[in-house]
Amino acid sequence: MNTMSSQGSPIPTEVWDHQEMRDALARREISSVYRLLRRHGVSQRQIAALTGQSQSEVSEILKGRQVMAYDVLTRIAVGLGVPRGYMGLAYDETTAVRVAATADSPHPEEDESVKRRKFLAHAAAVTVGAAVFGADSGSWVSHPTQTPAPGRIGMTDVRQVEAATRALRALDYQYGGGSCRDAVVAQLSWGQQMLGASSTDIVRQRLFVALADLHNLAGWTSFDTGLMDSARNHFGQALDLAKQGENEALMANILYRMGRVYLHQNAPDDALKVFQLGQLAAQNSGSELAVGILCANEAWAYAKMGSDEQALKLLGRARDEFSRSNIAEAPAWARFFNEIDLSSMIGTVHTELAQTVDPKYTRTAIPALSKAINNFGDEYARSRSFNLTSMAINHLLEGDIDHGAKIGRQAVDLSESLKSVRTKQRMEPLRQEADKRRNNPEARELADRVARFTGAESAA
Repeated sequence: MNTMSSQGSPIPTEVWDHQEMRDALARREISSVYRLLRRHGVSQRQIAALTGQSQSEVSEILKGRQVMAYDVLTRIAVGLGVPRGYMGLAYDETTAVRVAATADSPHPEEDESVKRRKFLAHAAAVTVGAAVFGADSGSWVSHPTQTPAPGRIGMTDVRQVEAATRALRALDYQYGGGSCRDAVVAQLSWGQQMLGASSTDIVRQRLFVALADLHNLAGWTSFDTGLMDSARNHFGQALDLAKQGENEALMANILYRMGRVYLHQNAPDDALKVFQLGQLAAQNSGSELAVGILCANEAWAYAKMGSDEQALKLLGRARDEFSRSNIAEAPAWARFFNEIDLSSMIGTVHTELAQTVDPKYTRTAIPALSKAINNFGDEYARSRSFNLTSMAINHLLEGDIDHGAKIGRQAVDLSESLKSVRTKQRMEPLRQEADKRRNNPEARELADRVARFTGAESAA
């Protein structure tokens, strides 16, 4: 045993997360817990020292003596370093953190580029290699809470997870990730426990997919609220579960979303690598819609890199794939990508090209964005905010400053009602373009207002 816990205990913290151990803890079968610890190389003497018991007591428990008293169970949990919630005891902070995976920087010593490479390596192993569920999945593995799960589940239980995910995804679209992320994580803490229940093979496979999509949504809402490490953790777990569920289309969707995180971080090279992995899964799935989504986002990555030829080529392919797709039969996680969202992506990519390559691309960006803005309903308020921001940038680039400033103010007005860090961060290019035109009072007012909204600093 060469891995120590953070308190210097001879018991590594990951021991508590093995499924056999989790089951024993949930049932409060301390004899099984002790036997499993012995299997991990922890001696009776060490167990006795940690729990404050005599070696004879430990020996009796190992032989099958039950432990029923709450205070003794608590002392054992505290002494061994078990999150008490794992034993159905008082829900503690340690359990809350491990269940919710909300610690945004579990490895603060690692540079973001290192974290991106680690995720890419994991994604590649899952996408093109063998299933890795149950192996060392890195820091993105989340854990169930103490609420008892049913011993056996059926399709109705899985449908409940799917219905909750649909409802929570709708809240995310309309109000931003901050409006529902906690609820998504809470739903996960229940749903994850269902993996330990018995079921038919068909139910279990569908459960893998349902939980994968719930983790997918947890990653997306974490991203939208600025919790990048939590987003990566959830996307990693989602990828593992989707692989177990043998759903390549969902794997493609998860990788598309993780690539968007890297685009947001202005790391288009890394984003493109993740998108290309997603493209493999999308093509294997046979879903034209999944392929189209990946093509459109690869185009965005190339646009950020200043490669207009590649960007336009991929946009063309995205259109072709979309024209052959069947939106009505699309799974919930991909159904957002309809004709309106395709127009939004065309406008977004051309806006990027107008900034990185040539302002002439505003001529395509503006009508595409107009179509999206006019057709996004209230249920897609965040998407409409993004498009208003891009539209304002295009008008500023064209020299139509007053109109650009007017649309920019609309973007801020809408974004102020959303619980989304991303809307603020996506406004940084707008602030910069307005700052460049501070001699115009409308542009100056817009730059200052965006700066106040986002917490950035405008030029003097």
